Amino acid sequence: MAGKRTRRKRSHHDPATDLLPLRDMPSDPPAVDMSPSGHATARTSRSTSVTDSEDAACVDAASINTANTADRVSEAIPSANYRVDQRTGPAPAVSRSVRTSETLIEGFGGNPFDPYHADRMEIAGFSGRPTEMIGGETRRELRDQVQSLCPPVPGVYGMFDRSGELIYVGKSNSLRNRLASYFGQSARGEKAGRIIEHTRAIQWETQPSDFAAQLREQSLIRRGVPRFNVQGVPERQRPVYLCLGRKPAETFYIAASPPAASDCVAVEGPFFGAGRMSRVVDALNKTFRLRDCSQQTVFQFSEQLSLFDDSPRPGCLRLEIGTCLGPCAAACSRQEYATRVSEAESFLDGFNEEPLTATQQIMENAAANQQYELAGRARDTLKSLNYAQRKLGHLADARQKYSFIYAATGYDGKSIWYLIRRGEVVDVAAAPANASQYREIKPLMQTWASRLTAGNGKVTSDHPHTVSVVAAWFRKHRRELKQCFPPESAGRKYRHLSRVPVG
Repeated sequence: MAGKRTRRKRSHHDPATDLLPLRDMPSDPPAVDMSPSGHATARTSRSTSVTDSEDAACVDAASINTANTADRVSEAIPSANYRVDQRTGPAPAVSRSVRTSETLIEGFGGNPFDPYHADRMEIAGFSGRPTEMIGGETRRELRDQVQSLCPPVPGVYGMFDRSGELIYVGKSNSLRNRLASYFGQSARGEKAGRIIEHTRAIQWETQPSDFAAQLREQSLIRRGVPRFNVQGVPERQRPVYLCLGRKPAETFYIAASPPAASDCVAVEGPFFGAGRMSRVVDALNKTFRLRDCSQQTVFQFSEQLSLFDDSPRPGCLRLEIGTCLGPCAAACSRQEYATRVSEAESFLDGFNEEPLTATQQIMENAAANQQYELAGRARDTLKSLNYAQRKLGHLADARQKYSFIYAATGYDGKSIWYLIRRGEVVDVAAAPANASQYREIKPLMQTWASRLTAGNGKVTSDHPHTVSVVAAWFRKHRRELKQCFPPESAGRKYRHLSRVPVG
């Protein structure tokens, strides 16, 4: 007779995060201390040992968010069953090691594209938009709260793991439907299922329109770089930016996020696929004879050498084979190099096909000489260059055509006017609803008009990355171009672009 089989109990330990599920942790009751003023602030139950000086520094920095922080947390966290300790006085002192938990208290932070809550953003560090947070130990708890609390309106959402780290950011035209899809049977084996497995709290923030939600999502991903927005995404789908910069001898390179405008001559993107964009960078640097060596290299131009100086030796063979001007070996003047950089910039603007022509010629010559391996590499490079040129064409089209005010209608009556110059969002304003409100923003409209007519040079805005959102938005929603107008027509247009009432 066979012995009785015993079932081995599985550990719930997560090797990916080295964490235990919330249900495996002791559930200590929250400690509540109420002050005479009645205010309470919250912190996560994870304890941290800090020195007295660190405590004082943290309290000073956190004292900005006193009552407002307490109100927001007390509304979101307790109803969500997320374990917190409530205390009186200023926001709690937390160390660097638990800085991610501050996200649970402060929300998503300020939004530069929301003109309705600019004053509140500066004071409290909050977006001012309607925000809700839920939490639970199981998928069912989270699902039930999403169905009962989440509205079917545009917005962004964030997923937090047990430690309070923001692990994923997304957007949707209907928050309730999108979040509910994470709990369906079809999502269990997909990326959505993996995200929910690590999620212990969900926060969402409504937005007045789908366009506003897209801008907000892009801003949050660039700011926080949540791991599930990067990890688990195939390399061919990861966004990268094509940059031309790095003084004193500029070169093409790719970056995961747009660098500062002061560090680059030009930045375009996002493009998808680091591998193929690396081939593009290699082909562009060779075609325009720009260097591709380390930034630690010492660069010397020909005019910097005196009569008796020895010419430095190049660090690679590219100067000898004619694919680099040799700024490391004083083989060119600064002006000669700047001329090639200007020609390279024209490729980013969509006006130069020299790299494609040169690569096509290399492929044909290699095939004619039966150098099939070289011809194959040239063919792959040509495919990557064609992809980059198509994408650059879309962005160039947006820069040429899109310079106007876009009136995005808000579902909640809070419509926003976006000033778009050469495809980039450079300013925002609350849409006027009556003559009195229009008179208040009339001076701003005059300023906007002067900004649009101040030459056709490159935009030097704080949000150059928004050109990709603008280009994709109007390519997909052609009807929205009827909502666009020049600043000079604002007085006539605002009467016809009445905002949708709340309903």
